[in-house]
Amino acid sequence: MPYLSLFFAAFVAATVLPMQSEVLLAYYLRDPELPVIALLVSATVGNVLGSTVNWYCGRFLRRFQDRRWFPVKPEHLGRAERTYHKYGRWSLLMSWAPFIGDPLTVIAGVLREPLPSFLLIVTIAKAGRYLLVAALALAWLN
Repeated sequence: MPYLSLFFAAFVAATVLPMQSEVLLAYYLRDPELPVIALLVSATVGNVLGSTVNWYCGRFLRRFQDRRWFPVKPEHLGRAERTYHKYGRWSLLMSWAPFIGDPLTVIAGVLREPLPSFLLIVTIAKAGRYLLVAALALAWLN
């Protein structure tokens, strides 16, 4: 069950909903019965899939930009697009970062970033973050 709960926490954390999967990962790392690699894979896969939901939302978001209820103002959308165009797909390496990572994954969908390159770069970023969290947690636990 720890793998499923970690997967779910990581999935939700990658969406716009607030969730801290890193704390749960650190908690599970205390249990020597749970293989570290399995925990890292669960967290990474869940987080990448959550980011992929953001990407899909972005793909279909633009058609609603003229509606009153649309959550993003045109100037904010334009600024995000300019930033993404400036740094390109490599800005997705920051998809792990709080506050900017989730919007980056949505903008990647809006701007039609191809899914294979999106998945590759986001997986590198998310796995790197969880590796760092695990290394720090394990160093602190020992």
